[in-house]
Amino acid sequence: MSEAQPSRSTGKIVGWVLSGLLTAFMLFSSVGKFSTFEGKAEMFEKLGWSEAVMFNIGIVEVIIAVMFLIPRTAFIGAILITAYLGGAIATHVRISDSFIFPIIIGVNYWVALGLRDQRIFTLAFGLPKGK
Repeated sequence: MSEAQPSRSTGKIVGWVLSGLLTAFMLFSSVGKFSTFEGKAEMFEKLGWSEAVMFNIGIVEVIIAVMFLIPRTAFIGAILITAYLGGAIATHVRISDSFIFPIIIGVNYWVALGLRDQRIFTLAFGLPKGK
């Protein structure tokens, strides 16, 4: 293996670090849905959601973030995160707000999972195993 090409274990480590950072972000995001702060009701109202609905969305956010970290459920977790972020994109498009950030987060989730498990890249891009 050449020095310029990272080993599979390096990619796996990077994938796990990225997975941890993304999950930390999702958990941090859910804290705002569970806590009380000034302007919370107005912010959620602008998005078109009530505080009660956002609390439930926070629960879903925590569950799918944890599912993504568990190797056996990571693939379905990534699918559910993609669906969740699709809802976030739709919400932001509806109010004419920027929607690029959820797209970037979603792509990073799949990259992180692909680095953790090469079968993802093989499935997505038809790459031969071991490449």
